[in-house]
Amino acid sequence: MENRIPMLSQAVLVSVASARELPELIEEHLDELAFLAETAGISTKRRFIQHLPHPDGRTFVGKGKLEEIKQFVGNNTVGNVIFDDDLTPSQLKNLEKEFNGKDQEDRIRIYDRSLLILDIFLMRAQTAQARTQVELAMNQYLLPRLTRMWTHLERQRGGTGTRGGAGEREIETDRRNIRYRITLLKDELEKIEKQKATQRKGRTNIVRVALVGYTNVGKSTLMNLLAKSDLKAENKLFATVDATVRKVVIGDIPFLLSDTVGFIRKLPHHLIESFKSTLDEVREADVLLHVVDMAHPFHDNQIEVVSKTLADLGAGNIPIILVLNKIDLLQQREGKIDFENSRGHYRDMGYERVIFISATSKQNIDELRKSIFEEVKKKHVTFYPNYTPQTSYS
Repeated sequence: MENRIPMLSQAVLVSVASARELPELIEEHLDELAFLAETAGISTKRRFIQHLPHPDGRTFVGKGKLEEIKQFVGNNTVGNVIFDDDLTPSQLKNLEKEFNGKDQEDRIRIYDRSLLILDIFLMRAQTAQARTQVELAMNQYLLPRLTRMWTHLERQRGGTGTRGGAGEREIETDRRNIRYRITLLKDELEKIEKQKATQRKGRTNIVRVALVGYTNVGKSTLMNLLAKSDLKAENKLFATVDATVRKVVIGDIPFLLSDTVGFIRKLPHHLIESFKSTLDEVREADVLLHVVDMAHPFHDNQIEVVSKTLADLGAGNIPIILVLNKIDLLQQREGKIDFENSRGHYRDMGYERVIFISATSKQNIDELRKSIFEEVKKKHVTFYPNYTPQTSYS
């Protein structure tokens, strides 16, 4: 499937927030949405925030705010309206009617958070497994959202992998095609997952370590450093979609290190379901390195998102080393850091092993290697009871 978002198009961002939410947190969430859009090649023209107890059931925002957004979109070169939450099928249908008349040629594209993330994953997926997973998630997302507007959705979003093309305008025909495609994708994914499971069974007597964390916190950079590999690492969300595994040796103990997809708040449910085999690298790990961007102003919130996602995946009880990354950026911004006080803060949050590093400037990497060695050794001796630990890991 091809990248379906035209590069450098413009968008407005729309958020509904309760009066209890901190203004700084609302802006941070919109910053993240703008970063998602930028990753997809869409620039942000303006942000709209409406304070409501909950989104409007018909059009997500109230009538007055909707008219304000429509007027701005109509008066400016804006082709996308992106909502920071998921839209229900009826909300999508109503918004399509509001922004696009029946005969309007240049249609405004309506995105919710899930669709934007799915599009980015579609752009990022490299392996057959990842592409199949994303296409399955996309089809499952779009199926309940078929409306009389479906033909233009199919055209503007490049279709959903169905064979019929734009000529098949009947919604029921489209539904049958998508359901059929979903069945084929599930069968294909099941075959791939069996192959992957067989591969993982072949690793029974070697310790497995997985890098986890919020997206764009530096996991791939750390992977490159520890494994001496050359994974793509860039300042974009979801730079890594496919799980990557490398063999690493610290001291005299070998282990497998995997770099996995970054988590994010409101990660689409269909995406988690479709990526369950990739996320088995997390579930079946013996040790997790939870990498955190310490320079991010709301990194504690990101830690909570990752912890909740790990618990939802059934990986909440795996030993964790909390790796506070990008301390060089924090030091540049704030000067001297009281790391001992910070360590106590994270231990109060339940993290026993806490390491402060910079993967780019290689600060405290030796300390991190030692911590990894100590955790890996605990599992390694259960595989090899006669193993005699050496006094030094280096």
